[in-house]
Amino acid sequence: MNVLQLADKLRTEADAYLYLEKLRWNGRPVCPHCGSVGEHYFLTPKNGSSRKTRTGAASERRVWKCSDCRKQFSVLTGTIFHGSKIPVRTWCFLVFEMAASKNGISAREVERKYGLCPRSAWFALHRLREAMKRGPSANPLSGIVIADETWYGGKPSNRHGHKRAKKDRLQGQTDKTPIFALVSRGTGEVRSQAVPNVRSHNLRKVVEKHVDAPRAHLHTDSGLHYREVAKPFAMHSTVDHSEGEYVSRGGTTTNHAETYFSQLKRSLDGTHHHVSVEHLDRYLAEFDFRYTTCKDSDTERMTQIVEQTGGRRLTYA
Repeated sequence: MNVLQLADKLRTEADAYLYLEKLRWNGRPVCPHCGSVGEHYFLTPKNGSSRKTRTGAASERRVWKCSDCRKQFSVLTGTIFHGSKIPVRTWCFLVFEMAASKNGISAREVERKYGLCPRSAWFALHRLREAMKRGPSANPLSGIVIADETWYGGKPSNRHGHKRAKKDRLQGQTDKTPIFALVSRGTGEVRSQAVPNVRSHNLRKVVEKHVDAPRAHLHTDSGLHYREVAKPFAMHSTVDHSEGEYVSRGGTTTNHAETYFSQLKRSLDGTHHHVSVEHLDRYLAEFDFRYTTCKDSDTERMTQIVEQTGGRRLTYA
């Protein structure tokens, strides 16, 4: 499906509600209050398209009532869309944009294209990034796992004078933000995270969280910090970049992680221009999701995002 086909499907707010219900529930409404799945009562609008509110304004919001706990709900209740004043039709287009845009989409671009204020556009995209995070029950990586790190930040020579002075005080050390990534060579799944530094004890915490080490073969470069990280793994193979080696005779390589970092940095620099360290992990979740699902269609990615919106409410604060 492309954006023209989506626009043809979503001519009204009622169409957008129906489309979200199809993606999230697949025809069987689920009560977000008690979790029951069944023949819930459809309350409004009675004509299936619109109704008048108590103030006389027209509303196309579709409301259901649970047959068990008797509480009312809609497809937005308890999701990242909960309480939003942005039209549901606009939300559907934003989900499609996040699923289909390889380099991401900036808040300023959303502001111009959809007529939102800067704060609403920025907040809406962060809500979608929250939905793109992998669930806590995701299976750990196994098989061949590639580990590598990169640094995100601008060149010291491009900074203001007082910031360059701060860099000089570091005496040769970098104040860029390290990003550590783990890539499954078999499935193509990537899991990245901003870390305080690339010392072995910090990297090992990330590895223990995401990898089933006894069932995995670790591929890294020849960095000394990986010797400690690799101890729990079944096997550890390295490639020596200092000798101009990027794929060893045994097939060891970190090129998969380098490819991910290349796409990540081009997108952050070209689309967003600047990302604060405070929110960097949300952007990493977004690019992890798209890299992991790169072989899926835009429609499949959109469906997966909508399915993951439940129970992930994010407040502006």
